Amino acid sequence: IDLSTLEPTVAYPHLPENTHLAKEGKDIRIDQVVIGSCTNGRLEDMEAAYKILKGKQIKEGVRAIIIPATMEIYKECIKRGYTEAFIDAGCVVSTPTCGPCLGGYMGILAEKERCISTTNRNFVGRMGHTSSEVYLASPYTAAASALTGYICDPREVY
Repeated sequence: IDLSTLEPTVAYPHLPENTHLAKEGKDIRIDQVVIGSCTNGRLEDMEAAYKILKGKQIKEGVRAIIIPATMEIYKECIKRGYTEAFIDAGCVVSTPTCGPCLGGYMGILAEKERCISTTNRNFVGRMGHTSSEVYLASPYTAAASALTGYICDPREVY
């Protein structure tokens, strides 16, 4: 497989295997972005989001939540300036925790809201109301979508 030919993909609701090219999502407006948690909250994931968000502002009306996977990663994000860049871009940065991914708290989706997330599941009702939609993506694609307000290929903004 020639990896240079692969394009960013997104898993549409309500199954992780329901994949489409990210560039096909321009008509899908989003209300929320979740980057991190125990899945895709590694330091390299935080760095990917940082590269997209540094010096930019998330789209007005979009909520963006950043959740480093561990306290060590959280502290390293602070040391490297990622946390400050996330906050300056308009994101909320949480301490490591479970939360929106499992529909527990912080970032729970309301009726008909849409979220692009780097978490690992997008089943019906996973992050809140049963009519909400969760789209799964890489940290690059999720961060880029926070800037545009719709699902996009990160190469549009990077």
